[in-house]
Amino acid sequence: MNSQEMIELCKKHTMYSWAATDTVAPIPIERAEGVYFWTPDQERFLDFNSQLMSVNIGHSHPKVLAAMKEQLDRQLLYVYPGTATEPRARLGKLLSEIIPGNINTFFFTLGGAEANENAIRAARLYSGKFKILSRYRSYHGGTNLTLQATGDPRRWPSEPGAPGFIRVMDPWPYNYSFGDSEEEITRNNLEYLEEVITYEGANTIAAMIIETVTGTNGILAPPAGYLQGLKELLERNGILLICDEVMCGFGRTGKLMAYEHFGIVPDIVTMAKGLTSSYLPLGAMGVSDPIAAHFGKNVFWGGLTYNAHTMALATGLAAVNVLLEEGYIENAAKMGVVMRAEMDRLTEKHPSVKEGRCIGLFGMMDLQKNSSGEPMAKYNTSSQPMNELAAFFRQERLFTFVRWDSFMCNPPLCITEEQMLEGFAIIDRGLDLTDAYYEE
Repeated sequence: MNSQEMIELCKKHTMYSWAATDTVAPIPIERAEGVYFWTPDQERFLDFNSQLMSVNIGHSHPKVLAAMKEQLDRQLLYVYPGTATEPRARLGKLLSEIIPGNINTFFFTLGGAEANENAIRAARLYSGKFKILSRYRSYHGGTNLTLQATGDPRRWPSEPGAPGFIRVMDPWPYNYSFGDSEEEITRNNLEYLEEVITYEGANTIAAMIIETVTGTNGILAPPAGYLQGLKELLERNGILLICDEVMCGFGRTGKLMAYEHFGIVPDIVTMAKGLTSSYLPLGAMGVSDPIAAHFGKNVFWGGLTYNAHTMALATGLAAVNVLLEEGYIENAAKMGVVMRAEMDRLTEKHPSVKEGRCIGLFGMMDLQKNSSGEPMAKYNTSSQPMNELAAFFRQERLFTFVRWDSFMCNPPLCITEEQMLEGFAIIDRGLDLTDAYYEE
């Protein structure tokens, strides 16, 4: 099938997420390998966003493909979630060994939103409380419940949604500032949060859910001391901490789990994306030992047909082993230094660059229209320069996401320095377009 026929049939007979179908211009993809993918016309794209920040080990790794074929040959693809299977046993054991802290028990889902939904359910059942704290600068999934935990504007069309959510400002809001130094920001944000808890009643709040490192809403690592202070504040008030590591987990930040950078262990952690590198859908909720003990004696009221799907678990087991055995976590840390240097170089060279941020290979660059730092596009909007930049990236076969005044830099963790520089060379040329719109 050629590219045009592929596009026409997909648009005629299928719907696209977060879009009006008539406006979509999908990239036709025939195959993918490593950090590249190809159209049916053999145009090669550099995947600079790991698709949805999820193909962590790169496309079509032969060891994972072999494990998937082996599971097919065993003639065990699906059994209902109440069974025991070897892939379930082995992946659960492996995760208990490598996930830091006292998180040793896992509930397997088909994705990140479902993992977050079950985490919220588990927190409510365990605590006997209902309210959930979440942050404005966040995204936790596209279900009715997880959209209400989300602060991202994608929740707006679904309101009113599930009840019981209290959204608060992050340490790094879009416009408001909690201070200048990281120490001041941490102190002021935690004081503000403590007052919100006082108003809402700690005895009514089951948990707070956060992205350990904020993802699509900024690639924002927490300021110094914030997560330690947050965990202490929540513990003091009898509130559980849920860390959403769907995007930032499994090596993306240069450590297996992002919370390892910050000296804390959450009560519940959620994961997906890099768990299988998206070769098949799989998510998981990991719970601490006290919560696991509770559900050893009390029913966990949750489950769907495809939970603990055997084929997905076998794929996850292979993908996690590749991540660990082939040094991709270490490579993320190493290549993060290269990314940081390239971001600094482009910030110095291009006046339209406001800032670049990364932790490991989790990165984003913000663009500005003038020396006062006014965003190149306002919150939840686009602009002519950002549209031109997005078109240039596509023309030059660099795949990433341009959103509002920013663009993503999240390549597969197997990327080499040469491939990294290939991507930033395209970005360098693209920023000449946005520089033309910069106003002194």
